[in-house]
Amino acid sequence: MPMGELEPRAGDALVIVDVQNDFVTGSLAVPDGRVVVGPLVHAAALFAGRGLPVAATRDWHPADHVSFREQGGPWPPHCVAGTAGADYVSGLDLPADTLHIRKATASGLDAYSGFEGTTLADDLRARGVTRVFVGGLATDYCVLNTVIDAVRLGFDVVVLADAIRAVNVGEGDGARAEAAMREAGARFADVSDLTHTAADAPPGP
Repeated sequence: MPMGELEPRAGDALVIVDVQNDFVTGSLAVPDGRVVVGPLVHAAALFAGRGLPVAATRDWHPADHVSFREQGGPWPPHCVAGTAGADYVSGLDLPADTLHIRKATASGLDAYSGFEGTTLADDLRARGVTRVFVGGLATDYCVLNTVIDAVRLGFDVVVLADAIRAVNVGEGDGARAEAAMREAGARFADVSDLTHTAADAPPGP
């Protein structure tokens, strides 16, 4: 797509997926998960500075959640509601008016997508959003499912490639997830592609 089309504008929103302690340094840490924080902080500041919505999702599980191994699920306990593991990771500076979405809050129901069982779609539509930029953790689970649902729900989707990382339980899971998102209709860009103005340019190394 032409670079100018990536400029955040009216009708756009940023959706940050599950950048929580347990997915960065905790019980279900994503390899190199912390590297998404810098690009996402920059993107959040860019969107907020232009008066555009920022939403952040979090797993917010009960202690007996169906996804936990003790309940027959595939994962160790993680992101239990009210614990430090469920908190946003340190350094993820979010705008004051960020829309906070908690998902998978019932014991017997899982939700990899930020739209599943939440008000996210309605909240975005109420703000006039038609295109979402998505980044966060993990590429092959909650990012994948959030992106697929966003497309299904009629949003245009741009995945922030430098702001996602995969679990890769199976070799190549992350690459397959990216291919599936592209096949569904999502486009990919880096946070640095979103603007060409000096004032908005991300800091150098």
